[in-house]
Amino acid sequence: MMRELAFKPNSRPIIMLGTAIIVGIGGLQGYSFLQNSSNVAKTTQVSQVSIPQIKTVTALGRLEPKGKVIKLSAPTSSQGSRVEQLLVKEGDKVKTGQVIAILDNRPRLQAAYQEAQAAVKIAQVNLEKVKEGAKSGEIEAQKAEIARIEAQKLGDENGQRETVARIEAQWQGETSAQRATINRLQAELKNAQIELQRHQQLYRDGAISQSLFDSKNLTVDTITQQLNEAKANLNRIDSTGRKQINEAKTALNRIQATGSKQVTSAKATLNQIAEVRPVDVSAAKAEVSRTIAAAQQAKANLDQAYVKSPQDGVIFDIYTRAGEVVSTDGIVEIGQTNQMYAVIEVYQSDISKIRTQQQVKISSNSLAGELQGTVDQVGWKVQRQNIINSDPSENIDSRVVEVHVQLDQASSEKAAKFTNLQIKAVILL
Repeated sequence: MMRELAFKPNSRPIIMLGTAIIVGIGGLQGYSFLQNSSNVAKTTQVSQVSIPQIKTVTALGRLEPKGKVIKLSAPTSSQGSRVEQLLVKEGDKVKTGQVIAILDNRPRLQAAYQEAQAAVKIAQVNLEKVKEGAKSGEIEAQKAEIARIEAQKLGDENGQRETVARIEAQWQGETSAQRATINRLQAELKNAQIELQRHQQLYRDGAISQSLFDSKNLTVDTITQQLNEAKANLNRIDSTGRKQINEAKTALNRIQATGSKQVTSAKATLNQIAEVRPVDVSAAKAEVSRTIAAAQQAKANLDQAYVKSPQDGVIFDIYTRAGEVVSTDGIVEIGQTNQMYAVIEVYQSDISKIRTQQQVKISSNSLAGELQGTVDQVGWKVQRQNIINSDPSENIDSRVVEVHVQLDQASSEKAAKFTNLQIKAVILL
């Protein structure tokens, strides 16, 4: 009993000590868990902060002048022409409107323009004449012209009538003479036939020789042939004479018609110059306008013989020289090297990061130092990559968007002689 009572007082501290140990262990575990959670959070925060931020976009590109490179050719209407004079050489600086070449069709176009200018002057003089009205001297002169035409008409008619009468008289005389010849031959033939019949009976009776009978027969044949020829001549003379008479009468009718037409036209001219009508003034003004328009067209055609530069720039290359037909590539190649651009090909995945006015650094093994520029324009079209580097593993079928970068003045001067040079660009975002 005494041992039992003695044990109880000593067990309570032990229990308390165990409880304290348990609580201590739990506290340590809780503290360790909280510490581990804090470390994990710090580790996560450190990991998030350590991810680097993308601040640039790199791409390949090329250099080109402002407005790109222009191949200057002859106008379409001058295709097939030759270059008569070439006024520039490679590397020359040219201004807008400067004559680059002169084509060989210039002389013809120059003559056409001069002719058109002369037509304008004539039309303007005629307009002034119409406005001033007809002078008394002009009216009298036109009346005299009418009288001259009428007199000439009458003289021509009388002359042609005499020609008709002469041809008719000649025809009648030749016809009568030929008929007389025919009558004579007919009489001779009749006598020869009678003589032949008489000698034929004598030849049968043996009173005359064979040769005498044959001569009488030959006489009949000869006169018959002469008679036939005379009749044929009569028909020819009659046909020819009638034809000449008809032609002469036709000429007379033509002379009468032409003369009447000339008289009518001269009288109409007299009426026209004797009166100034508003419609005549309007017609004269319209003629002036027409000739001026024709002269302007001729001037435009002449201007096309002078091939001019459409912009300031530098002659890069010459495709057609003096004496050669204009090439299909044109005459010269021009670029505005006073302001150079870099055209860079940005991958479509990066294009959303590109904005105008972003700074760009440009480099190349052919350039001393970096070039500076700013994004001037972002393209609207996704296209196949044209510029690739020397890495054989590079994807040559990538899709890119062209971004135009305007170089600053100092960089433009450095890049002026490097059109189409491949470059590397770094765009600062």
